[in-house]
Order: sequence, then C-alpha cells, then structure tokens
Amino acid sequence: MWSRLRNVTYRKVKRHQRHHKTTSAAVTAAMPSECTEPLTSPFGELATNLSDSELRETAYEILVGARLSSGGKSSTYASDSEKNSERAAATPQTLTSRAASKVKKALGLRSRRKKASEKAESERVKKVSTIGETMRVQMRVSEQMDSRVRKALSKVAADQKIESMVLPLEMLQQLKPSDFPNQEEYEACQRRNLKLLEAGLLLHPLVPLDDENTAPQQLREIIDGALEKPLETSKNNETMQALRTVVLSLACRTSNNIGSVSETSTHWADGFPMNLKIYQMLLEACFDVNDETSVIEELDEVLELIKKTWLVLGMNQMLHNLCFLWILFNRYATMDQAEGDLLSAGNNLLIKVGNDAKAMKGDENYCRMLSSTLGAILSWAEKRLLGYHRYFRSDNAESTMGCVVSMAVLSVKIMEGGEGISNEDHIEGNEMDVGQEKVDAYIKSSLRAAFVQIMETVKSSKSSSTGQQNELPFMAKLAEDVSTLAFTEKETFSPILKRWHPLAAGVAVATLHSCYGNELKQYVSSIDELTPDILEVMKGADKLEKDLVQIAVENSEDSEDGGKSIIREMLPYEADSVTSNLVKSWIKTRTDRLKEWVDRNLQQEVWDPRANRERFALSAVEVLRIVDEAFEAFFLLPITTHSALLPDLATGINSCLQHYISMAKFGCGTQSTYVPTMPPLTRCSRRSKLPSVFKKKEKVPKKSQAGTVNGNENDSFGTPQMCCRINTLNYIQNELNVLAKRDITHLSSSGTNQDIADRMEKVFEFSAAACVEGMQQLCEATANKVIFQDLSHFFWDGLYIGEVSSTRIDPFLQELDHYLEVISITVHDKVRTQVITEVMKVSFDGFLMVLLAGGPPRAFTLQDYEIIDEDFNFLTDLFWSNGDGLPAELIDQFSTKVKDILPLFNTDTDSLIEKFKQVTLESCASSSAKSKLPLPPTTGQWSPTEPNTVLRVLCHRNDETAAKFLKKTYHLPKRL
Repeated sequence: MWSRLRNVTYRKVKRHQRHHKTTSAAVTAAMPSECTEPLTSPFGELATNLSDSELRETAYEILVGARLSSGGKSSTYASDSEKNSERAAATPQTLTSRAASKVKKALGLRSRRKKASEKAESERVKKVSTIGETMRVQMRVSEQMDSRVRKALSKVAADQKIESMVLPLEMLQQLKPSDFPNQEEYEACQRRNLKLLEAGLLLHPLVPLDDENTAPQQLREIIDGALEKPLETSKNNETMQALRTVVLSLACRTSNNIGSVSETSTHWADGFPMNLKIYQMLLEACFDVNDETSVIEELDEVLELIKKTWLVLGMNQMLHNLCFLWILFNRYATMDQAEGDLLSAGNNLLIKVGNDAKAMKGDENYCRMLSSTLGAILSWAEKRLLGYHRYFRSDNAESTMGCVVSMAVLSVKIMEGGEGISNEDHIEGNEMDVGQEKVDAYIKSSLRAAFVQIMETVKSSKSSSTGQQNELPFMAKLAEDVSTLAFTEKETFSPILKRWHPLAAGVAVATLHSCYGNELKQYVSSIDELTPDILEVMKGADKLEKDLVQIAVENSEDSEDGGKSIIREMLPYEADSVTSNLVKSWIKTRTDRLKEWVDRNLQQEVWDPRANRERFALSAVEVLRIVDEAFEAFFLLPITTHSALLPDLATGINSCLQHYISMAKFGCGTQSTYVPTMPPLTRCSRRSKLPSVFKKKEKVPKKSQAGTVNGNENDSFGTPQMCCRINTLNYIQNELNVLAKRDITHLSSSGTNQDIADRMEKVFEFSAAACVEGMQQLCEATANKVIFQDLSHFFWDGLYIGEVSSTRIDPFLQELDHYLEVISITVHDKVRTQVITEVMKVSFDGFLMVLLAGGPPRAFTLQDYEIIDEDFNFLTDLFWSNGDGLPAELIDQFSTKVKDILPLFNTDTDSLIEKFKQVTLESCASSSAKSKLPLPPTTGQWSPTEPNTVLRVLCHRNDETAAKFLKKTYHLPKRL
C-alpha cells in the first residue's frame, strides 16, 4: 500500500513539473521542483518517545471505547467484519447513494473524483459497509487488533464509561499474551500502555502535580521496573494492584473551580500536547489511505464518531476547529500542494477559528496552541508571498494565491487579538487594514526578488550571446523585461491582491520603478562618454517609466487621491534630462578637445602665406573640419532634443572658433602699439643752414628697406605673416557660411524640424562677427606697423626733419610702394582693398602727425606750403596708381581732412594768430576768458577750426612773430 502511495505521489509531481514547463511565463520564475517540505507541528513534542503508530493504536482504542460506552453497541463482542453482509443488506451505504457531506459543503471541499477501477470500487462498497469498519481501514488497524481491542474493552465498558476509566491501565489488565501472535507483540503493547501512563499522568498532566504527593515517584518506579521486565497483569498480582492504586490516585483528582462545587474526575489523556497528538491521529483518518490528498466521502460520519472521544481527550469544538485546520493545512503543504480544495477548506475553517479565538481568550493552553498553529501557517504562507512570483503563476494564482494571502492576513489579525470574523466580514474585506499592510510588504518583497531574478537572467543571456548583431544593451533589455513583468503583475497578481490593497498594481510598479531606478542611477554614474548604447538605454528607461506610470494611473482611478501618493513615490528617471546632460557632456568633451587642438596647433603655427595657394594658415582648414564633424555627429545622435541642445553645441563651437580668432590676432598689436607718443608743445626756433643740419639729414637711410619687407621666416608678425592672418580669418568667415548652408540643406532633406534649420542660419553669427572684427583689427595693426614701425626711418624719423626741401616724402613713397606690392600679392582679393585702404588712412593720419606733432626738429615757413602740398599729392597718387589702385572717391574721402588743414600752412602768421584767438574764444564760450587765452587741450581730432590744431601750426611756424606770441601767451619753450 505504501509503495503504491509513493508511486501515485511521484506520478503527480512529475505531471505537475511537465505542466509547469509548458505554461510558465518568461518573467515568472518556476515553482520549486521540490514542492513538499516538512512543517513543525504546532502541538509541541511529547516528552516520551511514543511513535505515530503507537499514538494511532491508542487513538483507535479510545475511539472504540467511546463508541462502545456511548450505548451504540452491545457490550457483547461481535466483530463488524462478521456482520458486514447482514448490515450491508439491511442498510446499504454506497458512495453513490450517500447524501452530500454538510462538512464538505461548509468547508468548500468538492466530492472526490473516482480514481480506482469499477471493480475495486465495488469491492470497497462490499467490504466497508459501516463507519466503524471505515475507521478501522482509515487508521490502518488490522482486523486482529480490532478484534483484540473490542474484546478487551467490551469487558470493562459494561461497568464504566470510557471517560471514567484509565484506558491504558485497563488494557494492561485485560490483554493477555494469548491475545497476540507472539510474545514480542504483547510486550510491545504493554510498553506502549506504560509509556501512555507516564505521558498522561507524569509528563503532560492537565492538572499540575502536587510536589508533596509521593504517587508520581511510585508510578515512576513501577514503570521503570516494568520496562525492564514484563509486568504480570493478573488482578491478584501485587505489582499490578500497586500500579492500579497509584494510577487511580493520580488520575482521579479534584478540580476546584471558583464558585462551583468540588468535583472529582478522571484525567489521563487530556493534558497538552498529548491529547492533541492523539486527536491528530483520529483526524488523519479523514484522508483516504489510497489518496492522501483526498478527504473521504464519509467525512460527516467520521467526524461525528471522532467527537465521541472529546470527553476523554478534553477537546471541544474550538480545539477541534484548530486541530482540523492544522490537519487540512499540513496535508496540503506537505504533499504536492496540488489539491487546492484543502487550502480553501483550511481558509474557510480559519475564519471559524478567528471567531473561536475571542471566546477562548482565557484558556492558556488554547491560546498557546492557537499562536503556535497560526505562526506556523503564517510562516509557510509568507515564505511564498514574500516571493510569490517564484511560487505562483497565471494558472494557479487565482485558485491558490488568494487563499494563501487570506490565510496570512487572517492569521495576523487573529494573533493581534482581532475580533471574530464572520463570512460576511471576510467577503467584504473588513480585514483590509491588516491586509493592506501585509500585502504591501508582500508586493515589495516579491517584486524586488523578481527584479533580481530578471537581472540575473538578462546577464546570463547577454554573456551567452555576446557579439550578436542588433543586440540590446543590458539596461535596455532589462527595461523591456521589467515592463513585461509589470504587465504580468497587473494582469495576473494585482486583481487578486487588490482585495486587500486598493493600490496593489501601483505599489508593484512603484517598486519596480525604484529597483530599475537604482540600477539606472549607478549605470549613469559610471558613464564616461556618450555612445549609441547609452542613448538606447535612456530611450528604454523612458518607455519603461511611461508604462509603469500608466499602470499606476489606471490602477488608481477609484482611489481617494487618484494615485497621487503612489506617483509621488516614483521619483522620475528624468531620462530626457539625463540624456540632455549626457549630450551636453558629449558636447563639452568635443569642444574641449577642439580647444586643446586649437591651442596645440596655434603654438606651432608660423602663419606662412606660402603654405598653400590661398595663402591662409593650414590650421584653419583642420579647425573647420573638426567643427563640421562635430555638427555631423551631433545630428546623427538618436535623440529628439536636437533643437533644444543645438545652442549648447553652437556656444561651445563658437567659443573654440573665437578662441582661434583671438589667438590669430594675439600679439599683433593695435594702433597704440605703433603710433608714437606726441611730444609736448614747444616754440619753433629760427633754423640755420649750417653743416650740422646736413649731418642730421645724413641720418636718414638712403638704402632701400624694401628688402626686409618679407621679414624673417621665423617672424610670425612680419607683413606677409600679418597678411596670412587676415586671409585666415577671411577664409574662416566664408567657410562658416558654407558650412551652415550645407548643414541646413542636409537637415531639410532628412526631414528635421524646420526650427533646427532656422537656428543653423544663426549658429555661426558670433564667430563670423568675430572674424570681421578680427580682420579689421589686423588691418589696422598691419597698417600702423608698416607706417610707424617698418617705415619709421623714412617717415616719422625722416620726413621734414631739418630743411623741408631736403627731407621730402619721396624715399618714404618708394619704400611704401614696395610694401603695398607685397600686400597686394599676399592678401586675398576680397580683403585687399580693406588692407590697403587702412594703410592709406594711417599714412594720411601719420602725415598730419608729422606736420602737427612732429616736435621741435620740424619747422615750416609759408614758402614750404607748396612742397608739403605737393608731397601730399604724391602720397595720394601712390594709392590711386593711375587708376589701378584704390578708387578716387575712397581716396578723396580719407584725404579731405588733410586737404582742409594744409591751407593753414599757407596762412600768414598774423592772420593765423587772429584765427587762433577767435576759435579759442569761441570754444571757450566765456567772456571772462577774453583777457587771457586758455591753452586748448590736445584732442587728436585735427580740424582747421579746432584750437589745438591751429595752435600746433603756430608752434611749427618758423617765424619770429609766432615765437613771440607763444612765449608771451603760454610761455612755451623752444626745445624739449
């Protein structure tokens, strides 16, 4: 029979495993292959080594004795098996004719399915025709033992009821060696009864033993002796008489209850946990011996018969409910967990236990047993619920998981001293407060465990599929699987858990959101640079977050706050923000590298116009190439925020370009770098024609300086190099426009947002403006350098020093012509006019400085005017170059100032003095100042009506009248 049972159980386990393999979802881990597990009995352990079989034999003896003493049978022994055929004919009780079990209906147990052949079933009906015979078979008692027990008990049942006798004592005296097949069985039965006496009267008595009572010690000595040597059990045996005396003295004790008359009753098998262990053996008979997960059809009759033992075992309905709850639950948990009926029945019975708990609060033994039983159930249930994704699937969640949750919640409520729970309360879910707290913990724990399981699965699959094309990054694949888990949770588990937690799905997705968020945070913190994989991860994270939020919102439609509390827990991934920050970091890295490249190459740049045909620096080509690549790479990024982030890239690129532009003109100087400082005002003295004058004249170099116009090759600030710098900025300006138009065309053809194309038109406007400004500064610097530094000996240090007729402008013009030729050849066509115009403008301004601020060495007479005027015309003709140079109107524009001032040098001294007085007084605008002329300040804004300009003409007038006027009016010296 036992081998058959094992084979049946094995086949069911294998069938369960095969079914699981075909139905488990990808995100739900498999049920453990080992579904059964031993559970610790809540009844506690006996202090003696009574085996289950010994307890079962004792339970059967108590059952037979209870049935006999109830008056249902004649005291004359007659075996049921001898009367089967007669009773079957008189009162047929077959499985098909038996009325539906009320207990099964109340507990929700279905009728047992047929599992045996029709022949085997008919044999059972024929053989088992009475409830007594059913119990014998169910309790695995042989007919020989049944006959022996009935024979022994029938002798004593006529004189006393079962509850008033000490059964082991009576069985010791009634059973003889002749009743057993051999001496070994007889002695084993005797030892069992002695151990029962020890357990019931000494080890686990209901009423505590009196320390002053010597009976316990006497009983101990008798039992110890009998265990060593078989006991002679005849009535006249002295040891047997002593045993009876001491046993009865211990079993028949007075129980004094307050407010009641003292009663004497027999106590030998109703102490905890001995009575519970024996009662467990009786309740186990409710399960079919051939199918241990099925409750027999005769359940009602069996339970009615078992109840007859309550008086002996000190049981009541509340203790029965608690014991039967454990039996149902333990049978489900320790078998293959395939019979959900047992779990459902246990859940329904637990509701009754909850109602019993209030009535039994004062019973210490009951409360201890209740706490132990509920603790065991709760521990088993929470092991599964704290990781329910491992234990439940879509095919068993509705039928099993709901019962497990209900039992866990009810157990907690009862242990916390909750009021009794009716069926209506259970249906309405009034235990929601306790349930919500517990289910909240179950959801969070299980989802975290499921998330870890998914991570391990994804890692394993990634490691086994390394190198495959179109493979998602780990975090992106994880996001996909977490989303699948979330929808599985919503469809499979959340509807069940919502009975106890109104926001079950919300808690689940919030937990998953947090789990993935923690991983995402670590992932983002480890990123060094932006890659396509990273963008794929952020895209997946964004989609996952939207899925989770959508589930939370849908789940919270009926909640009081609309799910706001759950949503607040879901700290945003801010994938767009993270992506933007990553792109910004990518932009910064690109621009930083560009700036480093600019610095490195500018340090090596020699600005040689011969480097290429266009006569600009090669570094500019490389700079623009890198800029172009940066924009191309940016627009290839798989993001949707190009328009928003384009200003960041533009700012970084423009910064690098402006840095290049700034370095291109760095060190080239400005106007103030080259223009000499104006000397203080002095009077002019009458010059002689002594040889000393000619000595000074000889200081002017006669050899042409044009040979040095190309400068040293290592001189990065020579005129050709300055022209190369100008060409380079001009090239950058033009190429930026080309680059912007090319990008706009590319963006338009790829269907990019028009806003981005519109922004590209302005993306380089700051760099282009910097190029224009830089070229202007370089032109000015080049012009001033040529006039005031390169040609200083011919111009500032030579022109009109001493005799005007001997130091005219011709040498300067010859050298300047060479420089203009070099500039014309070197500078690009588009900026040639700009550079030469600037040279012309500086030369005109410098000519005025020579005349008005040339210092004491320069003195002019009225006769010198014609020479000066002629020299200036030579200067303007150089730039006109017979029509091949600058336009005439441009020359006229910049020569006007000089032409307006030159007539002052042709004005007689007296008229010049009067003119000076007039313009000075007019500019002063104060009548009190007429008595004394103020010294006009030097503004540098030369004009024939500007007082300082007229004063300087007087200072350089080689005339006695002018000298006296200046001495008298301003006390000006003749020399510095």
